[in-house]
Amino acid sequence: MSFGARFLFGVVIIVLINSAAHSTKAAAPSRIVIAEDHKHFIYEDNNSRFIPWGFNYLGVFEHLAEEDWHTKSGWKQIESDFREMKALGANVVRWHLQFPTYITGPDQADAEQLERLTRVLDLASEVGLYLDLTGLNCFRMDRGPKWYDELSEEDRWNAQAFFWETISQTCARRPEVFCYDLMNEPVVTAAKPDEHTWLTGELGGFYFVQRISSKTDDRDQKMIAKQWAEKMIAAIRKHDKKTLVTVGVIPWAFVWPTAKPVFYSEDGSDSFDFVSIHVYPQSGKLESELKALDTYQLGKPLLIEETFPLGCNQEEFETFQKQAGLKVDGWMSHYFGATPQEHRDGAEPAGNAVANFLEYWGRTAPQTVTSH
Repeated sequence: MSFGARFLFGVVIIVLINSAAHSTKAAAPSRIVIAEDHKHFIYEDNNSRFIPWGFNYLGVFEHLAEEDWHTKSGWKQIESDFREMKALGANVVRWHLQFPTYITGPDQADAEQLERLTRVLDLASEVGLYLDLTGLNCFRMDRGPKWYDELSEEDRWNAQAFFWETISQTCARRPEVFCYDLMNEPVVTAAKPDEHTWLTGELGGFYFVQRISSKTDDRDQKMIAKQWAEKMIAAIRKHDKKTLVTVGVIPWAFVWPTAKPVFYSEDGSDSFDFVSIHVYPQSGKLESELKALDTYQLGKPLLIEETFPLGCNQEEFETFQKQAGLKVDGWMSHYFGATPQEHRDGAEPAGNAVANFLEYWGRTAPQTVTSH
């Protein structure tokens, strides 16, 4: 064989190898957008309906995945959990981004941790999951940066905007990001003298609720919420013009029927692409809670971003979910880093109740979850 023939043969082989490699690579997911009538989520590439159905995921029970995702065992756990959540019918996983994981100073980010976030995006794409990226979390009070807690409200907002600018720059071209949730259950209330300035809502050693203002003074709460949200969204839109933005809130209308939403008020709701609320049905209150859902019917998709039968049994939960019907456009429960059988065998929270619920969640997942 002449040199020219050998060269041409080699080129053909390389082309064939590269073609084979590309043919086995998973296609990029279709970005999720809002339908033109603003009522539903749809796939951008074909306009078919998308029903968010998935899990909140922190890692193994009472653990934060971001704390050991740099280790071989920590990453293996994440990989295993993503695949198990997919097997249980999920199409969305809510990943809680801890502020101190990514931000080391008012305008300084940790490039190594951002690279790990990219690895999570790659895993989600590989498994076939979208991500609800919820930001600014400081779940462990003792691990929050001292400099951050000492900032004025204005400077704290600036640091939070830098966080979102950093995250959106990392994720802007990743269609597997379903949405950015600005903060988990933000509130606009001043701290009491014996309380932490910014953190509240302690449960199991984690602080799940955060204040966005340290002193409300005579300012209107709805205006504070609107100004804060607009600042965070503007930071995101510097790099990412497409990904949906929301904020997951405690629906106080479920507690006090006359309560009006702060973040989803008539003046403030235009900031968000869809409505996210956290609902844990209570025995004996299902009728009033179903009625309270109407408070959050704002002409946009409504996502129940957190739910679980904590205050009711599974039968009551199923009744609530069925009767919510067309009022709700998606549901997200909780996954604790263990399979149903592992919960039966003692994995926390242990017992048949959690195992049975996870199996129910898998059985009732909408067919659209696996059809795209």
